[in-house]
Amino acid sequence: MNIRPKKHQILGLLPRSIVQTHGDRAGTGRFLSFDDGPHPEHTPRLLDLLAAHGVRASFFVVGRHAEQYPSIVERIVRDGHLLGNHSYSHTRFAHMSTADQVADLERADRLLAAFDGRARHRIRTPQGHVTLPLLLHFARSGRSLAYWCYDSMDYHDDDAAVVVRRLQTQPPRAGDIVLMHDDGAAGMHALAELLPAWCRDGWTFHALEQDAACE
Repeated sequence: MNIRPKKHQILGLLPRSIVQTHGDRAGTGRFLSFDDGPHPEHTPRLLDLLAAHGVRASFFVVGRHAEQYPSIVERIVRDGHLLGNHSYSHTRFAHMSTADQVADLERADRLLAAFDGRARHRIRTPQGHVTLPLLLHFARSGRSLAYWCYDSMDYHDDDAAVVVRRLQTQPPRAGDIVLMHDDGAAGMHALAELLPAWCRDGWTFHALEQDAACE
């Protein structure tokens, strides 16, 4: 398992206007991002943890889950986190045409607009699937896809201690966008142990910025 996938290192060579894989490398900022929620149990507990440490993050939510748990999405926005688009259905994009992928993302955009008033949102595709036609579509639309350069692999392990050891052994660097998930407990429990130490060490945590096209 590789916390820094080669695919995303290659994507990082593309202009920020097309794909973002990391934030500002100067300073002490890290960028936590959470996929696949909202979850009725895990997401509220994660939001409590982030609030306790003054941490802002990015939540790439699944549209159909947002429909089920709208009050959690409202809290994500109220707490100052970025609300991102992780598709409506979370169907495997590898099995869909580009037109169907775009339609699924646009359906999620319309749903999320009711929560934050934005017509369009930062996008992270399911399983990080990306093709040249999809990149070209969003480049023509003036939008960039939000990826990551550090994979916590919290979805591989139910044991938070394993995730903690991984993050301590190979810690995120300044500017890293860290992929985590809020539909399970392992990542949240790992952060409960790590965030106090990281904050004491001077690390700061930020939400990703909106694209100008998302304003």
